[in-house]
This record gives sequence, C-alpha cells and structure tokens, in this order.
Amino acid sequence: MSFTHHAGENARSFAATPSLLAACIALALTPSAVFADQTTPSADDTVVVEGTALSTADSQAQDYSVKTTTTGTKLLLVPRDIPQSVSVVSQQRMQDQQLNTIEQVLDNTIGVSASRIDTHRTNFYARGFFVSNFAYEDMPTFLDNRWNFGDTAGDTAIYDKIEVVRGAAGLMSGTGNPSAYVNMVRKHADSKDFKGSATATYGSWDNQRYVLDLQAPLTESGNVRGRVITGYQDKDSWIERNHYRKKFITGVVDADLTDSTSLSLGYDYQESEDDSPTWGGFPSLYSDGSRTHFRRGFNTAADWAYANTDSSKVFANLTQRFADGWEAKVNAMHAETNFDSKLMYIDGFPDKTTGLYNASLFQGAWGGWNRGERKQDSVDAFVRGGYDLLGRQHEVMFGGSYSRQRNNYDNSFPVAGLMDAGDIHGYNGKTLADPAWSPWTLYQRDVIRQKSLYAATRISLADPLHLILGARYTEWSAKYNLERKPDEIRNSKFDDVTPYAGLIYDIDDTWSVYGSYTSIFEPSSQRDINSEFLEPTTGKSYEAGIKGDWYNTRLTATLAVFRTEQDHVAVSTGEYIPNSGGQTAYKSVNGTVSKGVEFELNGALTDNLQLTFGASRFMAEDGDGIAINPEQARTTMKLFTRYQLPMLPALSVGGGARWQNKSWQDIKGPSGNMRITQSGYTVVDLFTRYQASKNFAIQANLNNVFDKEYYDYLGTYGVYGAPRNFSVSASYSF
Repeated sequence: MSFTHHAGENARSFAATPSLLAACIALALTPSAVFADQTTPSADDTVVVEGTALSTADSQAQDYSVKTTTTGTKLLLVPRDIPQSVSVVSQQRMQDQQLNTIEQVLDNTIGVSASRIDTHRTNFYARGFFVSNFAYEDMPTFLDNRWNFGDTAGDTAIYDKIEVVRGAAGLMSGTGNPSAYVNMVRKHADSKDFKGSATATYGSWDNQRYVLDLQAPLTESGNVRGRVITGYQDKDSWIERNHYRKKFITGVVDADLTDSTSLSLGYDYQESEDDSPTWGGFPSLYSDGSRTHFRRGFNTAADWAYANTDSSKVFANLTQRFADGWEAKVNAMHAETNFDSKLMYIDGFPDKTTGLYNASLFQGAWGGWNRGERKQDSVDAFVRGGYDLLGRQHEVMFGGSYSRQRNNYDNSFPVAGLMDAGDIHGYNGKTLADPAWSPWTLYQRDVIRQKSLYAATRISLADPLHLILGARYTEWSAKYNLERKPDEIRNSKFDDVTPYAGLIYDIDDTWSVYGSYTSIFEPSSQRDINSEFLEPTTGKSYEAGIKGDWYNTRLTATLAVFRTEQDHVAVSTGEYIPNSGGQTAYKSVNGTVSKGVEFELNGALTDNLQLTFGASRFMAEDGDGIAINPEQARTTMKLFTRYQLPMLPALSVGGGARWQNKSWQDIKGPSGNMRITQSGYTVVDLFTRYQASKNFAIQANLNNVFDKEYYDYLGTYGVYGAPRNFSVSASYSF
C-alpha cells in the first residue's frame, strides 16, 4: 500500500466531508502504517521507512513538528509528556502557509477561531472564550480587547516558533484563562558563521513584502554572535480605499560568557500605518429586518480615517548552567506600545429603499479619535533540574515573576456629534469631511501589577507513570480611574493560589494517556455599564486524553476531552458604555460550562509528506443553558500538507482547508431581539515551492481557491473574509 497516495486522497476530500476526522483518528491508531521502525534512533542513524530515508538534519529541519518545548510547565518535555493539548507552529510551516503575522498563525491553529471586528482588529477564541494570554518567551502581556495595540499583527519573521497551550495555563501566566496561552519564541543568533537570507514577495492588491535576515560572529572565536532581521510591507486590500504599511526590525546579540554562562540582549521595533480602516463593518440588517448584502470591497470608513500603531521591546535573557543538568534563568523585558486611531463607524439600520438612517433614533455616523499608551516592565527568574528520590530520577522547577503595566488612553469626539452618512448604497467615504474635534481628554489611566511565585515537579512514580504537580501564587492589583478625582480612584487587589496536577501513563513506546486539572483565576479587563472592572473569573479546568509519538517525535497525535466550569464570566450586554467611544458593556455570568473534544495529528507522515490536521468540537453555556459567544463556530477542522515529489525533489506541492459549522448571534434588531446566522463553510488553500538551487527558491500560494464568500464577524454589522488571493515569493540564502 502506498501510504502517501492515500494521504493525498484524504487531503483532497477534506472539503467535501468532515468524516476525514474519523479516518485520521483510525490512521493515528495504526502507527505501523506510518512508520515501519518504532525504535528510537541515534543522531547518526538512517532509518528507511517505506523506501524513504528519514533521518538527515536537513529533512528534520523541515518538519512541522517540534521535538521539545517548555510551554505549559517550564519543564523541558516532548509534547507527549505534557498533560494538556499543545500546538507548536514551526518556522517551516509558517513559511509554507505564508503565515506572516501572529493573527495568521492563530487563524490556522487547531481549536482557535478568529473574530475580525474590522479591518485592523482581530480577537481570538478557544473553547468558547477570548484568548487574552499572549507571552514573549514566557513574559506575559495583559491584553484589553477594547483597544488595538496591534498585538496580533506582530510579524512572524522574528520568531522561531509559536506555541499554543489550549485550556487554562495558570502555572505559566498566573491568570488561568481557560481559552489558550500563546507564547512567541524569538529567533536568536545561533550561527558562528556569516549567513543570511533575503525574501521578496508580491501578491494580490499590490502586496509587497521584503525581509532580510543576517547573522554573524562578532568575535573571532564566535562566542559572541549577532543577528538582525528587518522587513517592510506595503499593500492595498480587497476593502476599497484601505491601504496598509508596516516596517519592523529586531537585533539580538547572544554571548557565551563562559562555558556555562550565556547572555542574550535584544531589541525589536514595529510600526504600522493603516489608511481608511473600518471601525466595525457594514450594517447586517435593513430597518425592515431583512438582511443586507454589500459587495465584499465595500468600505464604511471615511477617507480621513487612520489607525497607526508602534511597539518596541528591549529584552535580556541570562542562563547559568550547573552540574548534573541544573540551570538558572533570568528573563527581563521592557515594552512600550502605542496606538493613534481616528475612526468612524456607521451605527443603525438603513432604509432598504433610500439607504438613509434615522437620525431621530441617533443612527448615522459617529467618530472617535483615540490614543493609547501601554508600558510594561517584567522580570522572571527560575531554576530547574533533576533530582534523585527513592531510587528514581525526577525533575523540578521553581521561580518567581513580577510585572507592572501602565495604561493611558485619551480620546476626542466630533464637536457636532452624530454625522449624516447619507445614502449607504452610494457611500464612498468622500462625502463626510474631517469634522472639528473636541479637545483631548484623559479617558482612562490605570496601573496593573502582578507578582507570582511558582513551582512544579515531575515525579517518576514508575517507569511508565509520571505525575506533574505544581502551584502558582499570584497577587494581582490594579489602580484605575486615575484620571478621576481622588475620591473616585479605585483600587483592586486579589490573590490566589492556582494548583496544577497532571498524570501521564505510558502504555508503550508510542502511546500515553493523561489527565490534568488546574484552577482558574483571571482578573477581567472588561467593564460594566458604569465602566467599572468586573470581578475576576474563577473556576476549574479538567482535561483527559491520549497522545501518540512516532519516530522520535517527528509525528505526534493528541485526542483530548475537556470540561471547564466558571463563575463571573464576562458576557457582552449588547449595550455601549456611556461616553466611551462605542465600547461595549459587559456583565458577569455564573455557572458557565465549556466542554468538548479536540484532535490533532502533526508532523512527518513520511520523509516527503508533512501534515497538520485537527478538529475541535465544544459546547459553552451559562447556568441558564444559554450559549456563550455563539458567533464562534462550535465545530472546526483545519488541514495543511506539504508533499515533496520523490521523482523531482526540488518541487514541493501542498495545500489545505479550513472548515467550520454554522454560527449565530442574537442581536437587538430594528424590531427587537432577533437571531442572525451564518451557514458552515470551507476555505481551501494551495501552495507550491521550487528549490531552483541550493540557495534560491520560488514559492507560490493561492488562498481561498474557490473564492468562498463568508463572514469573519457576524452581529449587528458584518465583516467579510478575504476573497481569493495569491502571493509569489523568491528567497535567496547565503
């Protein structure tokens, strides 16, 4: 049987039938069909699998799988030994799929779904809840999804891999958000020889992107090395009049101070300019309650609208290695992020015939000019290593962290208030002149501090049985309303101990079963109708599953079931906070439960075929049985493959698909409460790369091959997903 042939057939049939999940699970349960030799090879071994040599460093560098990671526990483990669902998006996969931003990576990660609020803001959800835990080499940042600091627009050219732990990860972040924990791992100067690469890309809507990556030794011995990565992007959009520019640079110096001491110092900077970005989208309904259908390129922004962001980070990592494999690490980061956005949104439901809004109901165009600054100082220090107890070898890590985040927001509004957008059918962004704006006022100023102590140990109970126990003490405090009078300044302070427990049992050399538990403690960034912070979310998270690992972790599989119970969950009320520039008010809901199942198969099926495939199904309801965030599809599947032709090794072909089922949103329509829905859909992508020489390669990507029309956001307004588009890139390495 030619396994590669059948895998290709499965990939082609993905869009046609979700039953591929069952086939892939069955395949994963038959490891002998994938690899003939299940022994663990040495670094110099060459193992033949169905006639294909599988062990060169070059082929493994092109794998979608990653052998080890510290995400989830800070213990260096293979994915099979982590008692949670973990996805690691490798550098090779980012290259194949042209995943050039954090947003694109998460949109293609199993179990994560995107909610594109408008052209320049995207929120992500996992297991039914908002993903707020973003970290840079395990230095977490506290995100507030009301403001756009451009976090998800970060360029992936500077990252080696992106790690995603689904479910609560309070041991890592202190706040046990039950959705996911996203960790960005930077590239470092790891070459003692001068080397580099240059890449140029051109694509749909005049998309131009250029990236240069250089590294070299800074001393004759190579014990001090430097690396610089810089890039520029300039593009239009399928959204009319929308134009985007981005530039970024990062520099890092890695030094081996002694045989056992290493230091890394770095800086990265990114800025972007977005012309005529939308604030929200087009109206979903007419005043008679019927659905609208605007062209995909329709832009509700005014010509004078813009959204600019910039971010800079200074970071340092010090590692001291000791005898017997022990090591101590100290990580520090200072980050400053700013945004400046002058925007306009059109609110309400226009008349189907005239296209006009009802000004007496305060429907029409509203403007908001907002500026924000976020400064963060973080330090994290920990020690990890092995120890002997009762004749067995175990591992332990312990440490502490501190972070301070200062947030400042100013705003201004059109002096005239509501503006007349005219006939929405003929709107072109030019009819509304840039209005007179009110003086700047301080909207919000707050300081958030987080102090933590944490520890975890991996105990070998028996050869096939390991127990991971850990806990994190977190003290979270905030001073907010600092822009108000002294007697209106609010202080919040919470502390909590987040326990963590995981049990892993090795059935054999390939399969393990696991179970894990952790508690949830998450201070909320959402505010109620009075603009006050909601109470912290609390709860419990359970997960159990089975993991497979073939050929020294070149291929991995996970099948997991999970259940999350929470109180004080922030849920949108559908109302706006007064004098907030259109920010949504939230309320706390108790008794919420999210439960479901996830599957992922990732890595080398053969030396020529790389694949990542997974599916997620969840249900999330509050204590009254009402769905939480129903606009997030309950069932999703994602697939991507790369196949290197044996008869023409220089040529690789591949592609994939993303499918989701029906989603809906209950909104306040023109005649009261109503439900707006979207049917399930599939988006198919293709790619090919030709390695013309050892140093030069050409790649082409075609996305949304069948030009599927769908919504990226569905509510009182709609935002379309990207239509069919292409990109062609050329890269030269030296």
